[in-house]
Amino acid sequence: IASDSLTTGELMSLLTYCMNILMSLMMLSMVFVMVTMASSSAKRIVEVLDEKSSLTNPEQPVYEVKDGSIEFDHVDFAYGDEQDKEAQQEKCVLRDINLSIHSGETIGIIGGTGSSKSTFVQLIPRLYDVLNGAVKVGGVDVRDYDIETLRNEVSMVLQKNVLFSGTILENLCWGNKDATEEECRHACELAQASEFIEKMPQGYETYIEQGGTNVSGGQKQRISLARALLKEPSILVLDDTTSAVDMETESQIQDALARIENETVFIIAHRISSIKDADVIIVLSDGEIAEMGNHDELIQKKGYYYTVFMHQYGEHDAA
Repeated sequence: IASDSLTTGELMSLLTYCMNILMSLMMLSMVFVMVTMASSSAKRIVEVLDEKSSLTNPEQPVYEVKDGSIEFDHVDFAYGDEQDKEAQQEKCVLRDINLSIHSGETIGIIGGTGSSKSTFVQLIPRLYDVLNGAVKVGGVDVRDYDIETLRNEVSMVLQKNVLFSGTILENLCWGNKDATEEECRHACELAQASEFIEKMPQGYETYIEQGGTNVSGGQKQRISLARALLKEPSILVLDDTTSAVDMETESQIQDALARIENETVFIIAHRISSIKDADVIIVLSDGEIAEMGNHDELIQKKGYYYTVFMHQYGEHDAA
């Protein structure tokens, strides 16, 4: 430029061309990086798609669940590789569970954190296979059932419920896709959800955001409970389902569930009020049944259940 052999414009063009070449080389190198990342991701996705469940149907599965009666026959359970049973036996989370439950009974389950309450009920729809013993539903070992048939007869409502993006009616129909609007309304009445749904501007056509972010925790629990009831299962499992609702609503839900006939109900709870009226109350401790009986019987034993009751209600109510 100083000697007038190169103009300012030509220098700027040279720098622009250099930058363009450099950017192209950088993009080319990024392509190789992205291909490597995509290849690794694809391998992981294929591994998941090719993964086969260890739970399979028997050669001649049973396609009908007689009733909601349940029997735990000296059940041991541990998480881990089924092939290594000796190692599993040493780390059992459930040990020698032995009990019989009649169809239509309400069973309350209480225990400290980590006492395997949720694991206990997850054996009923055969989410896992037992290590020793057998779990029987309707008098038949769960391993002899067609898995889909068995799980269609068991509805589980968890503490952390999932609502999908769509209307309330569409969310309810996940429980029973053939349900009529009248049946959906009836299920919501039982779950004490109809009151707040009808107050919404669009009622049952109200749109639920992904994950149910536009409804409260208690409302999510009641919608999820209604969805489970709509399925009309033989066995209903409530895993701390009413933890986010007030005491009055919880009492109304319990009264509604008590009116349902021929449905075995499991209620896992930390509040005595949730299970006080159950036919049988099971106290789990370190994977074993520490106490079992109705409310009055457990109060008389003055064990773990009595201690929790005293903390929540005080000596006056115990008397």
